[in-house]
Amino acid sequence: MSQQNREQWGTRAGFLLAAIGSAVGLGNIWRFPYVAYDNGGGAFLVPYLVALLTAGIPLLILEYAVGHRYRASPPAAFRRLARPAESLGWWQVGICFVIAVYYAVIVAWAVRYAGFSVTQAWGGDTESFLYGDFLNVADAPGAIGSYNAGILIPLVIIWIVVLVVLALGVRRGIEWANRIFIPLLAVLFLILVVQALFLDGAEIGLNAFFTPDWSAITDGSVWVAAYGQIFFTLSVGFGIMITYASYLRRKSDLPGSALVAGFANSSFELLAGIGVFATLGFMATAAGVPIGEVATSGLGLAFVVFPQIINSIPVAPALFGLLFFVSLVVAGLTSLISIVEVVISSVRDRTGMRRLPAVLTVGGFTAVVSIAVFPTDQGLYLLDAVDHFINQYGIALAALVIVVVLSWLLRRLPALRRHLDTYSSVPLRVWWAVTLGVITPIVLGWMMWDSLSAELAENYEGYPTWFLSSAGWGVAIGVIVVAVLIALIPWKRRAGDDDDSNATVAAADDSGRGQ
Repeated sequence: MSQQNREQWGTRAGFLLAAIGSAVGLGNIWRFPYVAYDNGGGAFLVPYLVALLTAGIPLLILEYAVGHRYRASPPAAFRRLARPAESLGWWQVGICFVIAVYYAVIVAWAVRYAGFSVTQAWGGDTESFLYGDFLNVADAPGAIGSYNAGILIPLVIIWIVVLVVLALGVRRGIEWANRIFIPLLAVLFLILVVQALFLDGAEIGLNAFFTPDWSAITDGSVWVAAYGQIFFTLSVGFGIMITYASYLRRKSDLPGSALVAGFANSSFELLAGIGVFATLGFMATAAGVPIGEVATSGLGLAFVVFPQIINSIPVAPALFGLLFFVSLVVAGLTSLISIVEVVISSVRDRTGMRRLPAVLTVGGFTAVVSIAVFPTDQGLYLLDAVDHFINQYGIALAALVIVVVLSWLLRRLPALRRHLDTYSSVPLRVWWAVTLGVITPIVLGWMMWDSLSAELAENYEGYPTWFLSSAGWGVAIGVIVVAVLIALIPWKRRAGDDDDSNATVAAADDSGRGQ
């Protein structure tokens, strides 16, 4: 797929909605509220805002710049920067493939729970229902023993929706899907938040969420948590924003778009925090326990705690449940679409495949792996281990390596900054290079060291070493190995291909003038 024939967004608003849709995902709803509560409450917003301005948005701008300047998906874009850097792009593609195969099944769970919420089919013991009746989780990690048809059907539906959207293309598929999904998500969640604010005890939850513990500001782990939340919530490190920016028109205000997308994502996280903790306050009041005993995050919050809350709501519990779980479905779908698009776009750029065959083969293969592995009695164990390791030693590590390579080794920040400033409404200053060249590598490096130290001290979640070696370390390291091998393949040049070597020389020459 040459630069001249590359698809484009219909409007800047369409691109922004797609970027926001990618960033706003399940983690905004079930991760941010608890992270904020557990790290100083209202005081957490200070390091969070600093992290957004000194790492999140600068990284977002960097990915926009790479995708837009080189008009390609991650592997081709990095190849045009410097041929050996192509493996970095395939690393991101591998990360997206791995995340897509398990992320889809969580969205499928939310689809089923939206139906369950109408009659509170999960009963009184929501934890036993989730792990026993619904997921039928095996007693321990091992060989796949049974298949779960109840998850299979919604999972197939989710993949059909995703592949249809992607087959329709950037403008008629991804852009229009987000034009529908993002306003819908905003309306659904606003209604949910308003309903939650009128619950008895909502003020207790809001006080717990917003009351600042200013002593937390001096705790280094709180700052690491803030930067970690920013890295994981803005879709940086996946290659998604490189891909999406490659579809922009040449005269595009990239820094301005990054500011809009970044603050829109953070605004939704804040809204999610209000809704979630108002609801947890109701639960704590009803149970007569402190808020700390019911506050949690992740799958436990969404599929155990919230069903318990829905059971207790006196007025319109079915509506509350539908709003919550449909919001999860919509947020998950927009993110899943963007993740799979990275894989499809990268294969298209390297092979010259048209969109429909690429969606059917590459997207179809991703769907088949997802459907074959995760609706099983081992699905939850695999999801937990793969998610942990691909996040810690995939996304964050890839972001660290890319920042170091671009800023320290290739020294391409001056050339990229000039490209960004051409049509920018917010001209970049030295702060952008400083944050990317100094602050971001230091924080990401510290996160890696801290995480690795904890990882080597004891097995994650007490899982057997053999299981973590295959589903955890094996997946994270395997993605890197496969990325390097793919980059080493001597691809056959086709007529009409972009002249990668000329583009690389031009980029290097451009970079040299900026030193």
